[in-house]
Amino acid sequence: MAPIQVCVIGCGRAGMIHARDYAGGVRGARLYAIADPSEQARENAQAELGVEHVYADWHEAIENPKIDAVVVVTPTAMHRDIVVTAAEAGKHVFCEKPMAASEAECEEMIAACDKNGTKLQLGFMRRFDESLQHARRAIDEGQIGDVVLVKSLTRGPSHPKPWMYNVRESYGPIGEVNSHDLDTLRWFAGSEVRSIFAQGGNFRSPEVADEFPEWYDTVTMSLTFDDGKLGLVDGAQYVQYGYDARVEVLGTEGSILVGQQPRETFVVTGSDGQVRRPMNNSWTYLFREAYQREDQAFIDAIVRDEEPAATGHDGLMAVRLVNMGLQSLLENRVVVDDSRA
Repeated sequence: MAPIQVCVIGCGRAGMIHARDYAGGVRGARLYAIADPSEQARENAQAELGVEHVYADWHEAIENPKIDAVVVVTPTAMHRDIVVTAAEAGKHVFCEKPMAASEAECEEMIAACDKNGTKLQLGFMRRFDESLQHARRAIDEGQIGDVVLVKSLTRGPSHPKPWMYNVRESYGPIGEVNSHDLDTLRWFAGSEVRSIFAQGGNFRSPEVADEFPEWYDTVTMSLTFDDGKLGLVDGAQYVQYGYDARVEVLGTEGSILVGQQPRETFVVTGSDGQVRRPMNNSWTYLFREAYQREDQAFIDAIVRDEEPAATGHDGLMAVRLVNMGLQSLLENRVVVDDSRA
């Protein structure tokens, strides 16, 4: 069978992770093209990967009949147009999170792919992390009894970019770092979220408080699920000590812990009595293998005609929960999802 010809649209940091995978690490696929409006980004990608076809305009890439699938790694505001256009051209689609700027756009993307018979996979790479997959299997096998509580945290070290301070556009940490946690909670709980109560504060960027009084760099969210399970999310930006992502699942007969703060398992103890372990500094390191597995899973879903492991519905629900979380934070109240009542 001929390899699936892939075009990566968007050659930033995350886009290049996917491009490198398809350039040589994904069975049954070939990096056929890249697209990015930045000339420098295109030149860098072409020089590193030797990709044959390069586009400044994603429309031109999608018009190429030899491209079978696109990987969309652009700013969120562009996702809807690219995904719908690609689906209408018969291309399979992998779309990075967040899926879109609104639930309505998500629904249009899902409908376009369904109508045209193309696959739509969302970029929730944590579903492909080996440790988290082991945890999910342990839950499914009943190793900890019935799930009672799922806790997930993500804390990033980077200084917020200027555009992030307007949380009504960026969503702040709830959208930037915690959408993965919200997806993990749904995945492990096996149920939909009924309500969210969020609280947050600005503890690391006091200099922007006057101009952006709604900015928060730390947030906690308490969730309830339709079937009675409980959830907790802890998120933060600019923590400075490193990149931190961990999950805990409490059951009626046991618990599961996934993740650790240190990057490596070795420990150095010095003559000063201090114990040192290197800290993980980036999500690109922590989830590097998960990205490879999710890219392989996308191609496998196309070849085998199977439903992707992270669907358009999963992307839509993450967008819904991010919006519910931000609404709860700004209005200081519990927000209930009445859409499924």
